[in-house]
Amino acid sequence: MTGRSVLVLGGGVVGVATAWYCAQAGCAVTLIERREGVGLETSFANAGQVSPGYSAPWAGPGMQVKALRWLAMKHGPLKVQPRMDRALFAWLIRFNAACTADAYATGKSRMMRLANYSRDQLGLLRAETGIAYDHGQGGTLQLFRTPKQVEAAAKDVAVLRDLGVDHRMLDRDGVLAQEPGLSAATAPIAGGLLLPGDETGDAHLFTRELARMAADAGVTFVHDSNVEAIVADGGRIAHVVAGGRIHRADDVVLALGSYSAQAARPLGLDLPVYPLKGYSLTAPVADPSGAPLSTVMDESYKIGITRLGDRIRVGGTAELAGFDTRLPSKRTEVLRLSLTDLFPRAADLDAVRYWTGLRPATPDGPPIVGASPFANLWLNCGHGTLGWTMACGSGRLIADLITGAAPEIEYGDLSYARYAPVEI
Repeated sequence: MTGRSVLVLGGGVVGVATAWYCAQAGCAVTLIERREGVGLETSFANAGQVSPGYSAPWAGPGMQVKALRWLAMKHGPLKVQPRMDRALFAWLIRFNAACTADAYATGKSRMMRLANYSRDQLGLLRAETGIAYDHGQGGTLQLFRTPKQVEAAAKDVAVLRDLGVDHRMLDRDGVLAQEPGLSAATAPIAGGLLLPGDETGDAHLFTRELARMAADAGVTFVHDSNVEAIVADGGRIAHVVAGGRIHRADDVVLALGSYSAQAARPLGLDLPVYPLKGYSLTAPVADPSGAPLSTVMDESYKIGITRLGDRIRVGGTAELAGFDTRLPSKRTEVLRLSLTDLFPRAADLDAVRYWTGLRPATPDGPPIVGASPFANLWLNCGHGTLGWTMACGSGRLIADLITGAAPEIEYGDLSYARYAPVEI
């Protein structure tokens, strides 16, 4: 069914990838973005990781106890702003229900299926177009500071083994051989888990470059245009109002990140997508010999330290704070702490730039990708911290569904249909 008109709502990395693949499939595509350019929100300064091997739900066995411990820590990876928020309460009910061994295994397998497919699609795109975005293929090293963390990794290793994901457990010497810059670390190093299939790259640079190529391929970009209403009629989307104008298309793709739930609510859709606020810092490399070669995930603080060309990106923390986009210094302290603990010589800390963004999280982990109860409305949202990892796979999957092509992976269990209504 080529030749269809498609309206993509959202100009982050997921929306732009969707527009690209739909255009490549022969669709006439228009993308609507509320900001002045693409990739300026969640995709702007994330941790820089394309991490299929690190794709896992936050919800899991014992997470409730772990979360309470994190909340009590000065520099814990989780913070909650107390607030009366019905959407948050409903999200937490679903999150709590997903904190079981079976739900964790199910969510992880779904996420890794999509993430591995997406990494492969990204590799094909890179080979076919030569797109450049400070790409690296050095893998992810999950760093354990304590023997207890090494022991706890056995559960993840078992899942990785069952899913056939390439991985290696490393002792301290193996960690230093993989990332020599860690030899200057002041923090203890007990071991690590290497995921050699993971990659790195600047999501914002990628999104801008892909948008440029998409425009050359015929995609129309409408910037500075906020989605004001999605209007349904007879089980279909009749039109979208954005920037005071009416837009019509054969198919509409909702890819508004954390704002997807708000946009879908007037349609009667209860998308369990809630903003998970994260922070990052970016600094120039000061000493290449003391800098990371790829990505190091500091397990103690759940923070990723990634090399992006001549820069270092440090990203992490999860804060349930609604749509608050303020950037308090007390939330960025842990980023500097993790960096200076592990790579004290790496960065020019006098030239640090800080950022915060809202990551659209589902309670069970996997994004919502696929059909909706409306015949021509497609959902591509809820990717959490893994939008960059899953963007190409999600975009290609939506393009296949719209055009009637046979998807290359199982996709039914990623759809909105997996959620039952929640009463609060």
